[in-house]
Amino acid sequence: MITVTDSARTKVLELQQARGLADALLRVGIRGRGPGGFLYTLAFATPDAEQPDDTRIVLDGVTLLVDADSMDYLQGASIDFVDTPDESGFRVDNPNPLWRDPTSLAIQAVIDTQLNPTLASHGGFVQLLQVDRKTAYIALGGGCHGCGMVDVTVKQGIEVMICQEVPAIERVIDTTDHDGGTNPYYRPSKGGHSPLAKG
Repeated sequence: MITVTDSARTKVLELQQARGLADALLRVGIRGRGPGGFLYTLAFATPDAEQPDDTRIVLDGVTLLVDADSMDYLQGASIDFVDTPDESGFRVDNPNPLWRDPTSLAIQAVIDTQLNPTLASHGGFVQLLQVDRKTAYIALGGGCHGCGMVDVTVKQGIEVMICQEVPAIERVIDTTDHDGGTNPYYRPSKGGHSPLAKG
């Protein structure tokens, strides 16, 4: 069960009223995993946006919609709203592990212990989004977002390392929209190399 604190409930109702969304539902989901844990999405949705596999949770005047993929990883989570000098916004306290299946857990271990420490020296990071059979889907952020050497980093670094350490995986697909990167560390026209490339 997901819970909503009094402060979060008050803020949701306040936003609904301010935006004229009295009938809106609050869609809550997990959109990925990052270096700090789960990445969440919280957004208002109209009642007709409810999907057949959504779970509807009514909590004292606030109705949540949770997609099926996120529901297992949100059991026992609490949605809070904080407003302090250091932090302002919704926060999800979630007791669940990032992954449960052995393959995803093994890939996450490679990311945490080998890939991200190396990419951090260039201000970047990689996150695992999903595993589908023998394919791992990832996204790159920080200095890796928009990097001109991203193909080398993924194919000669990230994919090689993950496939070596996790034999169940045969390929890695980068889902990042690198055209949106604003401050790449490397541009192909100026040369450079990937921090993970060998040789």
